[in-house]
Order: sequence, then C-alpha cells, then structure tokens
Amino acid sequence: MSYHLLALLLLPLVGSGLLFAFKGKSGKYLAFGFALVQMLITFCILYSFDSTPTVDSVLQHEINYPWSQFIKSSLHFGIDGMGMLMLLLTNILVPLIIVSSYNETFNYKNSFYALILLMQFGLVGVFTALDGLLFYIFWEVTLIPIWLIAGLWGQENKRFQFTTKFFVYTFVGSLFMLGAFIYVYNHSASFALTDMYNADLNLTQQTIVFWFIFFAFAVKLPVFPFHTWQPDTYTYSPTQGTMLLSGIMLKMAVYGILRYLLPVTPEAIAGISGAIVMMLAIIGVLHGALIALIQNDSKRILAYSSFSHVGMMVAGIFASAILVMKGNFTMEGGEGALVLAFAHGFNVVGLFYCADILFKRFKTRDIRQMGGLARVAPKFAVLFMVVLLGSVGLPLTNGFIGEFILLKSIFNYNVLAAIVAGTSIILAAAYLFRFYGKAMFNTGDDAILANTKDLSDAEFSVMASIAVMVILFGVFPQPIIEMVGSSLKFIFQSMLK
Repeated sequence: MSYHLLALLLLPLVGSGLLFAFKGKSGKYLAFGFALVQMLITFCILYSFDSTPTVDSVLQHEINYPWSQFIKSSLHFGIDGMGMLMLLLTNILVPLIIVSSYNETFNYKNSFYALILLMQFGLVGVFTALDGLLFYIFWEVTLIPIWLIAGLWGQENKRFQFTTKFFVYTFVGSLFMLGAFIYVYNHSASFALTDMYNADLNLTQQTIVFWFIFFAFAVKLPVFPFHTWQPDTYTYSPTQGTMLLSGIMLKMAVYGILRYLLPVTPEAIAGISGAIVMMLAIIGVLHGALIALIQNDSKRILAYSSFSHVGMMVAGIFASAILVMKGNFTMEGGEGALVLAFAHGFNVVGLFYCADILFKRFKTRDIRQMGGLARVAPKFAVLFMVVLLGSVGLPLTNGFIGEFILLKSIFNYNVLAAIVAGTSIILAAAYLFRFYGKAMFNTGDDAILANTKDLSDAEFSVMASIAVMVILFGVFPQPIIEMVGSSLKFIFQSMLK
C-alpha cells in the first residue's frame, strides 16, 4: 500500500471536515495549510515517480482493496503519468485559489474553504481511481461542492438559475456515463479498468456506449453544442468557483476521454462516431473564438476562450485515436492535449484572476469602461501580459508547445480541419490583446485611477506564481511529455486489442 497516495486522498477530506466544524476567523489559513501540505506530498510522490516505466507497468503507488465482491468492484487507486500530471495541476492550483480569496469579503468563509477542500478530495479520487464504479463515485463527489460554491457565493441575483442549469446538465450526463459503465460491466469480468478495456462489445454496442460516455464528458468540458451552461456559470460564479471549474474540473473530462472512452470503444471511434466528434470539436474551436471576439464582459471573453481551447484538445485526441485505428500509430494528439490541458489550467486561472482584479478596481466587467491601469499598476500590467502571452501560445510560453503538437496531429488527420483550428490562434491573439489593450491602455477615469493601487501581497503572490509556471513550462516542456508518454502508449495500444 502507498501511504503517500493514501495521505493524498484523505488529507483534503479531513481538512474539509475540520473547516466545517471550525468556528474561528482564521479558517483561510487553516485551509491554505492543508492545501500546502497536500502540494508537498504531491512533490514527494513526484520525486519518487519514474517518468519512464515500461508500458506493461505504468502504474505506481497502488492501493488495491476489494470492497464489494457482489458487484466485483474494488478500492483500486494508482498513479501513472497522466494521473501524476493532473495531480500536480490540482494540488498546485488549489493553494493559489485559496490565497486568491484572501481579500474577499463574504459570509461563511470556513464553509467556503471546506467545500474547496472537499472538491480537491474528489478531484484526487478522479485522477487516481482505477475502477469504473470508483471513478463515477468521485466524479459525482466533485459536483456537489462546486455547485454550492457557485450558487451560494455567486455575484449576481440570478446565480442559482444558471448554476442549477449546470448541475442538471452535468448530473444527467453522469447518469448516462453510469449506465454505460454498468453495461460494459455486464460484458466484462469486473469494474476494474483492465477488465473494462477487454469488454466483449460489438460495433453497435460500442457505439451506444461511446455516445453515453461521451455525453457526460462533452457536457463537462464542454464540447459544442453542449456548452450553453458554461458562459453564464463562469460569469456568475465567484472567481474561485470559476477558477476551479475552468482550471481543474474540465480537465477531468480530458482525462476521462483518454482513460475510459478511447480504450473501451475503439471501433466506434474508428467509425462515424469519431468523425462526428472531430467535426463538433472543430466547430467549437472556431465558434468559441469568434464569440469571444465580440464580447465586452471580461469573464465571458475568457469563458468562450476556454471553450475554444477545449475544442482543440478534443480534436487532437480524436485525430490521433482515429489514425491509430487506421494503422498509423501516433500519440501526438494525446500528448498535445495533456500538455495544453496542464498549461491551460494555469493560464485560465491567471486570466480569471486578472478579470477579478480589474473588477475590484473598476467595479465593472465591461472592458469598454476600463482603461489606464498600466499607469498606476505596473506590476499587474507586466504579470497580466505574461499570463496572456501564455494563453495566446507565444513561443517559450507554456501554451505554445501543446497547441503546436495538437495542430500537427489534426493536420495529419485532415489539412482543412487543421487550417480551421489554426485560425483560432490568430483570433485568440485578437480578443485577448483587445481585452488587455482596453483595460491597460484605454482612456481611463482619472478619479478611479487616482485611488487605484497596484497588486496587494496576496494578489502579487498568486500572479507571480502563475507567471513563473507560464515561463518555466514554456522553456522546459519536455518533462511533461516524458511523464505522460508511457501511459499514453499503453492507452493507444489498448485500442488495438
């Protein structure tokens, strides 16, 4: 048994319980302490993690305890390269998200932080579960805290209307996934991951299972046309809720597509189903970028930007999966999607935090009513630009290598699809620099600017940390690619069973 992984699973749950019971005013420091220890444990696991294991033994730090012989399911956890990357993303971002709330004034702060740690518990479970039923349970665990965070601490009077829409969408999608998992279980030996990979399903059965599982992941990402909940939920949620949704939670679906959808339904992906998803993903890439270009609400610009980037990840994954099933073995789409998912997590959290900082200074999300902040907040202007360049995908920033690999994988699948997807990079530069230009250099209100200060200590620590990640993994992306290589090879080889 891996005690490091056991601690990683239980610590956020313990911290959440303590914070729900805690009556003091220093709950934010207690929450940060638990999140910081969680991050340190993750680094300890990373230190002992073998980034180049053999394809037949990609799992490390395993826990396996049978908990129900009746339904042939077990408490089976483990970490491979994909899981390690997602754990790093989760457990680095959560402390930053907690610190980002230090200057907020809202009620029931301890409960707010308890829900963040409860969600962290669910996320760690999702990224380490090696049993289909266990994966579903942790998938559902993440839904309740984020719904409560978005609904109880949202910024608008209509927040429950939109967060309830999000809850219904994702809950219904989860039920479809559960139905598909049960169906696969009935055609395999157990809920164990390897048994689900070897389920005896014909093409028709795989196609039905594919669309049931894909619907759950498509809603969570979201993929066009299942994205209608996203802009409103991202806009009306508190900033920390939006960070959790965009920075980490949608990566659950990217991870799930690779972990479950591809190996379980390879023949369906090789047929018309894979082609349809490619079309939907490419439409989403362009649609999201074009809508972001005409938005004036800062959070909606970033919501549609995230939607566009997600479409690129999905297109890359399916491009490689389809090519593999056609006899051209390539992992580029999976590599690019994971690298971009990791980069996108930091970039989108940084950008939503910038939008929050701007809202606090100007008391509006309308970028047309902002301006001149670069004159009075130079530290913010520089760090904002670094994070923005990462999202644009400038070479030597963390967003570049993932987008480059994804475009290459899409190009290998279809040249026209790559051209359409590539235009989103140009559009991203247009809408993000428009956002930055109006906020930083537009003619501002001198009365507002006279009373505006640069970044506080908490704001600077969060922004500087994210900027370091943008540059660090832009200059040194190879460790990420090496980390996920063996697990991706195992997954794509499992498609050829």
